Amino acid sequence: MGHRIPPVAGARPIVAPRSIFTRIVLLSAVLSAVLLAGLWWMTDQTIRDSFAASTREGVDVDLTGLVDIYASGGQAELEQRIADRLAMVPIDAGRAHYLLADRAGNPIAGDLARWPDLDPQISESGMIAIGNRTQAYARATLISEDLALLVAHEPPDRAFLLTRVGLVFLLGGAVFVGCIALFAQAANVRVRAKVARVGEAFRRSDEPALDRLAAPERPDEIDQIASQASQAVKRARQLMLAYRETSEQIAHEIRTPLMHLDSRIQKAIAQDPAIAAQSNLVETRGDIKRLVAMLEALLDIASSKAQTGDTRGMKPVDFSASVRQICELYQDSADEAGYPFEWDVAGGVIVPGDEAQLGRIVTNLLDNAFKYNRPGGAIRVTLEPGPRLVVTDEGPGIAQPEREKVFERFYRGRDTGPDIQGSGMGLALARAIAERHQLTLSLAPAHPGATFVLAPASDLSDA
Repeated sequence: MGHRIPPVAGARPIVAPRSIFTRIVLLSAVLSAVLLAGLWWMTDQTIRDSFAASTREGVDVDLTGLVDIYASGGQAELEQRIADRLAMVPIDAGRAHYLLADRAGNPIAGDLARWPDLDPQISESGMIAIGNRTQAYARATLISEDLALLVAHEPPDRAFLLTRVGLVFLLGGAVFVGCIALFAQAANVRVRAKVARVGEAFRRSDEPALDRLAAPERPDEIDQIASQASQAVKRARQLMLAYRETSEQIAHEIRTPLMHLDSRIQKAIAQDPAIAAQSNLVETRGDIKRLVAMLEALLDIASSKAQTGDTRGMKPVDFSASVRQICELYQDSADEAGYPFEWDVAGGVIVPGDEAQLGRIVTNLLDNAFKYNRPGGAIRVTLEPGPRLVVTDEGPGIAQPEREKVFERFYRGRDTGPDIQGSGMGLALARAIAERHQLTLSLAPAHPGATFVLAPASDLSDA
């Protein structure tokens, strides 16, 4: 069982051994301890090697000096110097030992009783025993045909220095590891506080807090994860809202067409099938087509609203060519209706988006203009870079209180005559598509008639 870390409000408690932050703290402390132990071992070995090298160097210097004394002063002088050196007791170095022996190894001078297992003919060196407990580094050499000289130095007392270095590493390491653990714990507390704030924002669905999480000022790794999660939550919420609105409106609006269908079917059954059935079935089929068109429009609106701000799948669209082609298709309809139809389309207007959906905006605006235009009234289309698309008709226009309502689903103006067919979805769908493409569709002041403007939101706000 591990220690339980206080959980984020509304979240399950986390047992300490499963906490990532607790593991980071423990791992930091363990790694620091291992690193310090390695440094201590390297320092200890370096000190030991330095002492050994110093001892070897001291032996060789001492031996060379005695050989020079023998060469200049002879055996008697050498024996005297060996006696003098044995009489001195070093303070900060290991004690020295000497042995001057004949070729058979019999001692002549010095403090060693017997010749060790070192060959003087090859100036062999190595560790020898001094008494029962002491070891010394020694080198033997043959200084004449009958004399051999051995010099041995006990290693200096290094226990105090090594113990002191060990204590420094132990105490310093404890402080170092403690500081690492303390700093890691402090970072742990800050990270947990940040995670708690993020969790609280998601749990409460706090919209301003989610907006701040989506665009952090100085993001770190946790902020980036929170930003992605916040954007996903906002997109899911947007999607759910769009589909909920669509479902509610479908449930509300489909009732009346279905009642009409039921009424027509009842009339067809009640009347003489030979006389009235065919006309009733034709009218019923028309109602079904309008109902299907309305459902498709609702689904398109919901899809466009759900994809608002999502640029995936978009590509550069030659909006000039698309608008010009649509206008050419509507020319025949204008001729049949007796409407003067003009278009002025600037070339090279490229819009990132979905070509079919952008074309749907243009056709919906033209359908609306043809539907509500007065007899003989002109219809004009202009496209400028920006993009800025303007569709104008000379119909009765739209009263000021209704200028935003015409973009609502199923809204039909009060002055709409019974001969004008429509479900009130065209402008709502056009605005939803525009918003998905980071554009705004609005009504500009005009008299007479109506003028619809499609442009970036910043352009309209500056106008």
